[in-house]
Amino acid sequence: MVRNLVVFGGSSHPDLVERICNILGIPQGGLHTSKFSNGETSVSIKDSVREKDVYVIQSGCGHVNDNFLELLITISACKTASARRVTAVMPFFPYSRQPDVPYNKHGAPLAKSSTTPRTDHNYTFESVPPSPRSHSSLGHNLTNGLSVPSQRNSYFLDRDLDRKLKLKDQMWQPEGTGEINTGYKEWVAQSGTLVADLLTCAGADHIITMDLHDPQFQGFFDIPVDNLYGRPLLQHYIVSSIPNFQEAVIVSPDAGGAKRATAIADALGMDFALIHKERRTKFTEKGPAATMMLVGDVSNRVALLIDDLVDTSNTITRAAKLLKDRGATHVCAIITHGIFSGDAIQRIQASALDEVVTTNSAPQHEHKLALGNKLVILDVSKVFAEAIRRIHNGESVSMLFDHGAGI
Repeated sequence: MVRNLVVFGGSSHPDLVERICNILGIPQGGLHTSKFSNGETSVSIKDSVREKDVYVIQSGCGHVNDNFLELLITISACKTASARRVTAVMPFFPYSRQPDVPYNKHGAPLAKSSTTPRTDHNYTFESVPPSPRSHSSLGHNLTNGLSVPSQRNSYFLDRDLDRKLKLKDQMWQPEGTGEINTGYKEWVAQSGTLVADLLTCAGADHIITMDLHDPQFQGFFDIPVDNLYGRPLLQHYIVSSIPNFQEAVIVSPDAGGAKRATAIADALGMDFALIHKERRTKFTEKGPAATMMLVGDVSNRVALLIDDLVDTSNTITRAAKLLKDRGATHVCAIITHGIFSGDAIQRIQASALDEVVTTNSAPQHEHKLALGNKLVILDVSKVFAEAIRRIHNGESVSMLFDHGAGI
């Protein structure tokens, strides 16, 4: 029996909270959350937390903003009630895809307006993603006056060419609008620092999370942050559930996840392939032509797509089609955080993916009902329960960072 330990669960993922408490052998702390008619969040603590270690479990999924504010209010309430230490346990860290650099619009698309619902679900999964910004209005010849390398088989736009295009795009004005472009560059709020400051200001003394999408978030805090790894769970699934796994190929769906995927490939002695988004100097009406290019051989082999996060599933489904076109016999996506927002489930159902493996860092009950046997769920409750137990007892958590350790 663990003493002087209280675990509260937010409303984002009650099933995971129950699993963690069962492993720790303690009852879940009494926490009542509700909303007023105007949408304000109300939190009431039913158990005493005076001079106790409090762990508040709240994942950054579902209604993200409401759940995050609920977490802040709960942390503040515990500190006000004289808790000795308050730790925020966030299996999936919210806003982790918005670092303090300007948001790259070539990434995941922003949510579409609810007033214009999408009715076309004829997914094609072509390897040419839509351009987020049209350059067609720049003139009949976009490369007029720009220097384009002629003796170069480049995989991306020349930096000088890209810089000049951006400058020309900023100075272009629609005819007849009368608007004056001052050359101001759009700037995105620094969400990373703000989220860290809000958690610290609310009274959090420690943060526990898993597979931060952007590891630089750890540097935004001046309190300890334990970024647990989901990699041991993913590796264990590959070894135990993929027949002749060493004959399969580990594939990274983009260059940003190459380090993560190669680490698993090296640990298991498997081959590695990479899907690279190639940007050419050829322009179309929608802007620079972009294609997905496979570096490696997957012909007549099982392809395992490794990623840390799948939200809209645009990248992962396009990658699956490309792998099937290149001769892969079976395509399985193995990811840590399966958010599956928007029409992600419908895209997966219509895609070339044969199987999707994810953890329960976010609720998966509804997704499981929709995808059936196509979705495999790995349980992370043991990892977080062990982290809570070790931190509460003042033990080292380095064992949890050992990729070869099995929980």
